[in-house]
Amino acid sequence: MTTMSCEDHVSRNRQGSLCRQRRSTHALPDRRKFLQASATSLGLSSVSGAITSLWAGQEGRGISEARFELPRGRVPASFIIDDSTCLVNMGHFCMPQFATAWPNRPNYKKPWKQWPREIPDAFVREFGEWCAEHGVKGKYSIVPYPACVGWLDRVLPGWSRRELLASLKLVRELMVPNWDIHPEMITHTRVIDLKTGRPMEEIHSGTMENSYPQEKKSVDELASYLAYALRILKNCDLPCEGITTPGGFGNRVKQELSLAVGEAVRDVYGTELPHYFKYVAGPKESTVPRLENTKDNGRDLSRAVMNVWAGTGDWFGNWDGDREPQPDRYCNRDATAGQMVDRIQKREPAMMLCHWPGLYSHGTRKGFRAFQRVILSLEGRFADELLWMKVSEVGRYYAAKELATIRYAARTVHVDTPYGTPDCTLAITGPPPFDPVVVKGSKKQRLRRVGRRADLVEGSHFVDGETCWVCFRLEQGQTAVVV
Repeated sequence: MTTMSCEDHVSRNRQGSLCRQRRSTHALPDRRKFLQASATSLGLSSVSGAITSLWAGQEGRGISEARFELPRGRVPASFIIDDSTCLVNMGHFCMPQFATAWPNRPNYKKPWKQWPREIPDAFVREFGEWCAEHGVKGKYSIVPYPACVGWLDRVLPGWSRRELLASLKLVRELMVPNWDIHPEMITHTRVIDLKTGRPMEEIHSGTMENSYPQEKKSVDELASYLAYALRILKNCDLPCEGITTPGGFGNRVKQELSLAVGEAVRDVYGTELPHYFKYVAGPKESTVPRLENTKDNGRDLSRAVMNVWAGTGDWFGNWDGDREPQPDRYCNRDATAGQMVDRIQKREPAMMLCHWPGLYSHGTRKGFRAFQRVILSLEGRFADELLWMKVSEVGRYYAAKELATIRYAARTVHVDTPYGTPDCTLAITGPPPFDPVVVKGSKKQRLRRVGRRADLVEGSHFVDGETCWVCFRLEQGQTAVVV
């Protein structure tokens, strides 16, 4: 479960990449001073980028512009699934614990005893195989100690050891290739005493993960809690590059939480660029991932973390699986309306959210069928405009885009970035003909030509008049593209 956006969150995402070109300026000293003063008065963050773009367009030969585009020229899409784990139906087991902590809330007084205790692996397989056939990727939570039922790296009472190991194996083999695995803290219900491994004795809002902590906690304290969850997943041989917060976890310590994510994920998994999912963007908010905890204008990335946002609510069946699906809120049948359609048309990440019990819908699978209809509708209209990615891949692409420095001279574009990314796509404007070659150190790769921009894949290029779109695997450091 996730919070519904952060009102006081200040976006620190820089817009696009800096575009610099080193040219002789002896003929334009006064113009340069004038443009610098003008850019400063307009509040432009990249004075040199603004100036060199103006100069470059005047030269009339060689490259006149080079800019980052969306990966493969498509809108990134991702499916964020919360409250999933092995075998345990979190809707069934969470409900009575929430009711104890919040006894006056009517939404916790549902007939949970009538709901199935298990979401079977057969459903995981059906879902995972269907998504693989349609290219859907995203994030899939694995709660390590789900609702205090049992430890996934030890024993899960109510299921045999063989069943637990088979369930973990299914996640590793079927889900991991296309889905980021996240802990959704340790239990998603009770706060655990890290010294004993047992839930806190008292049961109230202050001892539930959904509203933890109630007071200020240090970065180290939060990181220790996150790392406890991460180590259980590591014991299960599950890879992990980020975390998902359960409910309002960390609402009172947002800055400390962001730093703690970086510390915990780097400590347990050695991840270069950790990420986390906590916030859901409102209709007028951007879903572009936010790069946090950088220093020295992005030169110190030792604590950098990507904050990846969802762009929809959950309308497939809610966290408890007890609501009727509303698929049209994501996308109507002809894909002309809905929140996913709005995101696609804005050309920013289309990040769809739901909860695992809502897809299973107490065994009726209503939510899953609604999900399938949404994906088929999106395919029908946007097949050539969407690129399904893991949430970590979306975050990494935008980190590379934000921090990359682009310079160009004559027929060569130079890209310098601290983060590499697959499917890096640049639009390079200049006089044809184009025959792009990517040069990284002693390695050279000639990019084959495709006939449509929609056909761009890694290792190819597309020409549209005086613009050449190039798509290649961008590696950390300096890379040249000779067109």
